[in-house]
Formats: sequence, C-alpha cells, structure tokens
Amino acid sequence: MLLAAPNSVKMQSFHDLCAADRTKRVLAFRVIRFVLATALLLVLAACGKSRPRADLVFINGAEPESIDPAIVTDQVGMRIASALFEGLCRIDEAGKPQPGMAERWEMTPDRKTYTFHLRPNATWSDGQPFTTHDFIYSWKRVLSPEFGADYASQLYVIKNARAFHEGTLKDFAQVGVTALDDRTLRVELENPTPYFIDLCAFTTFSPVPQRIVEQHGTAWIKPGVLIGNGSYTLEDWLLDDRIVLRRNERYWDAANVPMKSIDILPISEPNTAINYFLTGQADLIMDKGMVPTSLTAKLKEQPYFHTGPFLGSYFTRFNVNRAPFTDPKIRLAFSLAIDRKRVTEKITQLGERNAFSLTPPGAGQNYQPPPGPEFNPERARELLAAAGYPGGKGFPRVEYLYFPKPVERNIAVELQAMWQEHLGVSVDLVKQEWKIYLSSMKEKNYHLCRSSWVGDYNDPGTFLEMFLSTSGNNRTGWASPKYDEFIAAAAREPDLNQRNTLFQQAEKLLVTDEAVILPIYHYVGVQFYHADRLTGVQPNMIDDHPFRCMRWKK
Repeated sequence: MLLAAPNSVKMQSFHDLCAADRTKRVLAFRVIRFVLATALLLVLAACGKSRPRADLVFINGAEPESIDPAIVTDQVGMRIASALFEGLCRIDEAGKPQPGMAERWEMTPDRKTYTFHLRPNATWSDGQPFTTHDFIYSWKRVLSPEFGADYASQLYVIKNARAFHEGTLKDFAQVGVTALDDRTLRVELENPTPYFIDLCAFTTFSPVPQRIVEQHGTAWIKPGVLIGNGSYTLEDWLLDDRIVLRRNERYWDAANVPMKSIDILPISEPNTAINYFLTGQADLIMDKGMVPTSLTAKLKEQPYFHTGPFLGSYFTRFNVNRAPFTDPKIRLAFSLAIDRKRVTEKITQLGERNAFSLTPPGAGQNYQPPPGPEFNPERARELLAAAGYPGGKGFPRVEYLYFPKPVERNIAVELQAMWQEHLGVSVDLVKQEWKIYLSSMKEKNYHLCRSSWVGDYNDPGTFLEMFLSTSGNNRTGWASPKYDEFIAAAAREPDLNQRNTLFQQAEKLLVTDEAVILPIYHYVGVQFYHADRLTGVQPNMIDDHPFRCMRWKK
C-alpha cells in the first residue's frame, strides 16, 4: 500500500509552485527550509515513539466543538460524528443518500408516511442490539426544549415535532414517530417533503445510545466511553493533537470499509497543513480555508489540487439587536458598500461566484434566488446619511468577528477597507479561536460576524430555514413572523413553482428588505489528495466525503 512519495519528489513539486519569479523562488527556499526542519522534527519525534502511521491521515482544519450528533452544527465536527454514527440513510461518495441502518422503506401515495425496515445485523459498536427505539429516544432528545439543539428545526418536517420542541405539545407519543416493532419504524410527516430521505442521512437524525448517554452525561463522547453505530469507533482524542478513529468491526458494512485507522489532525494554519501534505505526513485536506493566498495560482495547477462547485455560501451576519445595526438602513448600506469582486479576484482566487443571495446556484429544482444588493457606494452613503451618519460622521466604532486563518484575515481587512473607503466608518477586527468564535456567534456577542453555510441537502430550505425565528442556527437576533410564514407556506405548498416563489419572497426579505446578512461569494469545494493513489474522494454538491468510501489503489 503506497502512502507517500519520497520526500525528494515532494520537495521538487513544492519548488515548482514558486519558481515563476525571484520573489517566489525566495519564498520557495524559505518554505523548503521550513519543510525540511518540520520533517526532521517529525522524524526525531518518531524515533521516540512506536506508534504506527494510520492508514489515512486527514487534516480537519480545527478542533471540533463537539462530536455529539445532536449538538454539532459545523463541518469540522460533522465529519467525525458522521463516521461514528449512522442514521436510517447514509451519504455515498457522490453526496447522494443511500440505505444506511434501514435496508429499505416504503412511502404512502400521499408521500407523508414512511415505513423503514432496519437491518437485521445492525448493532452498536459494543455488540448490543440496535432497535427502532434508539431512533425514538435520539429524536426526542434533539426535540426536547430543555436540550437546546441548534438543529432541532431540521426535524420539524415530522408531524407535531415543532409543537413538541416549542413546548405547546407535552406528549411525545403524539409526534409522528412510532416503533411498530424492534425492526420497523414509521415516520409521519407534516407535509410531503421531497428531501426527507436526504434528511435521514443528516447527522442530526443519527441515533445515540441511551444507556451510555444517561450513565455518563456530557462525558459520554469521551474515548473508552463512546459507543456508536457508524463505520468507525473513537479510539483516542488528544486535544489539539489528533483524533484517532478505528474501523468498527461490528458495523453492518464493515467488510466494505477499507481504511482500518484514521488520524484526524486539527491543523488550522494553511502553510503548516500544506507542509504536512507535501512531506507525506498527511494524505488529505478538505478545507477551503487551507489554501495560502500567496500560492493559490500555483496550487491550482497541481494534479493533487481538486475543486468543484457545491452548495455553500460565505456571508456576514449582522447582530440586529446591537446598535447601530438595529437599523436595516445601516445594514443595507454596509452591504451596498462591498465590491465582491475585490474579495474573489484578489483574495480567494478559486473561481468563486460573487454572491448577491444566500442560496447558491443549483439549490433545488429550478430555484432562482431573487436579485440582491449589488455594489452601489453612492446609494450606500445615502442610506447611511438617512440613518443619521452623513459621511460616516458620528458613527460608533464596531467590531467584525472572524477566526484565525490567513484567508479570513485577508477578507476581514478587505471588508474593513471598503467600509472605510465608501462609508467613512471604522470597523475594528476581532480574531477568536474556532471554539470561542462559535460561542460568541451563538451568544450574539458581536456586531458583524464572518459566517458561512454549507447545504445539508439540495433544496433552498436548507439555507433559508436557518433564519427562522425558532432556529438555533439563526444567531442574528432577527425574528420575523412574515419570514416564518413564507417558509411555513413553502413547506405546505405541493406546487414546485409556487413553492419557489414563496422561497424567493422570503429570501428577498432576508437579504434586501431587512438586510440581516451580507452575502459575499458562493464556495467551490477544495480537496488536496493524490488521485492516482487515493480514491473515494469526489467533489459533490453537499461537500460531504465519507471516510468509509476512501481506499488506496493497489
């Protein structure tokens, strides 16, 4: 099994990245010197350890906030949680839902009731029987008002789920989830939901072991305690060092999971990550923020650099409860003052599409987002003056929150410069580590905040439902009954064209009329891997790449 090329080959490839001119040659020399030093340290460290190299070493970009499937909301944590736990369905390498813990299902003609049949060989990783009651416990846990799951609204498609989560319904037996027996689960929906099977593969819908959760409380996700039903088990978790996954030999499809062990490294600094990859210390990077801006043009030419469009958007949130962004005129002025091309052409450089909407191209069947605020600095200044700050005079200092990656820093500086140039206002930049940044955003401890969203399924609702007044992922303080009704009406609407119209009305209210967010660009996915050696990594519309699909070529 070939895991890495000789270092000399890799050094030459990195040198080629920067050989275009003298400046780049100097940069190459410095980076090569750093790589050699890094490699030497790694070799010396290895001499003192007998720990074997994992079958796959993956750089995840940050330390996960959680790996509890009922809690996690970000890609960093979901990549791990989806390896440890599996729902009724699972995602394949093309990003499509396939049978998971359920081997088959039937749907009634009205498309509102599903009957799932669990696999007879499905067990927990400790060998204990797995039953339909595990799903009922887990979904009730997510929907319990006191639990506070940010993604609880994902389950609102189930009959009476929203009423139970909001506390107006106390009896969970009235929620549309019934165990007909230990192997047969019936799910009743509020309305026909074309993406329900996609949801059944989503992390929040995964089961957790009741006996372990209740015995250990919040410590149930620790190594040696955690029990899962996914393709991998949690062998070790060394904070700020690595998470070690081991193939779950009791997984129903273990025979088709090639990688026996996976090391997941929480490296957030792009140059360090690239060095690990080029020296063979890592096999795979799947993170849009791991592309050093200074090397983007050359990296795009390399055979190990892969991109593809997917359902993801980069935007700025406003805290509408914190002055001066309580005024929608000011929020819209900030949006109109941004020339998005300066970000995508100067900084990201990966062919991203400038965003004037939250939903990216390709989200759902025939959905076209409404036109949003484009670059118009004159109109922006008019709005700011109408709000009482002509030329930016008297405007209070505000803060823009982001987390520490060079591309994030560069984008923050560019936005800061445009707001100063076109509005005459000063914006301070505040950098926080990933977990603290997530906490600040959740607690709405910010003025403006760097944000992004990756679609959980291919439908406009996966983006627009985020800003429901009841959504734990809203995190702006904005609540609009009118917006909520647009989204609710879209969920009830069987006609596709009318459903899209309702979504368009909601998105216009969010992005233009109320300017709760400031769209900047739509993502392209980025993966670093050697396709002539590693297979099972394929660009797809939801940017989901299960470890169980990956294998080394012989």
